[in-house]
Amino acid sequence: MGEAASSKIQDHYASEGIAARILAALRAAWGEDIPVTPDALAPLDHFHGRGLKATEELAALLDPRAGERLLDIGGGIGGPARWIAASFGCRVTSLDLTPECCRTAVELSAATGLSDRVFIIEGIATDLPFGEGEFDRAYSENVAMNIADKPRFYAEALRVLRPGGVFAFSNYGAGPNGDPHFPLPWAAGPLTSFLASPDETREEILDAGFELVVFRDKTEEVLPDLRENRRRLEGQGLPPLGLQTLMGERIAEFQINVARSAEEGRLTIIEALLRKPT
Repeated sequence: MGEAASSKIQDHYASEGIAARILAALRAAWGEDIPVTPDALAPLDHFHGRGLKATEELAALLDPRAGERLLDIGGGIGGPARWIAASFGCRVTSLDLTPECCRTAVELSAATGLSDRVFIIEGIATDLPFGEGEFDRAYSENVAMNIADKPRFYAEALRVLRPGGVFAFSNYGAGPNGDPHFPLPWAAGPLTSFLASPDETREEILDAGFELVVFRDKTEEVLPDLRENRRRLEGQGLPPLGLQTLMGERIAEFQINVARSAEEGRLTIIEALLRKPT
């Protein structure tokens, strides 16, 4: 990824004081004494139109075990990492490109008492700052859309897994009916959106050296959730607790455009579980 594109991606996600805004919103909704837990934070720190539900589905595919070392590639402000660490008793390293997202992840992990199980690293998905075979499992949620060099992305994920380790991901891909409607949650325009079709994605995965365990186009399965989210946003507006605390009111337009694009065949939803050969 070029420096200019990297800077634009950081600008898209970054803002000051994210952790303070999230904690203030949580306490305003539920009271000053609300315990700060991964479940309580879930409406605010899972950066997906389907929220915690999407993370639960990916975690079920990944099937982590207590004590394992997991890597979250493109972990954002750390919501999925905290939820998975707390739910499965594993240690999760969350890597993200954006400094403010990393600072927020550190603060929220401390607030939830998970600093000893969730570790935050600033870095680039195509040049992971880890040794070969360092992790038992890895996952990535809605990250590949911001990565131009997908062969390097998959090769790096393969490198840092132990032999037999698995990598699960879910992301939006290119649809057959043209470009999606912008702006989107991951990109204001096409210059920072890098979509691959399901067929292209499968080829890149195999070329990287992974074995396919599960690979599916989940678009039809996910469409009802996207349509319902669009209906709520257009009819009722944003919920009291939602991703606007992270991204501002523009998140409504972003999510509506995702639903429109998927309905029109301009986006696909790809889910996969890959294994590093032994």
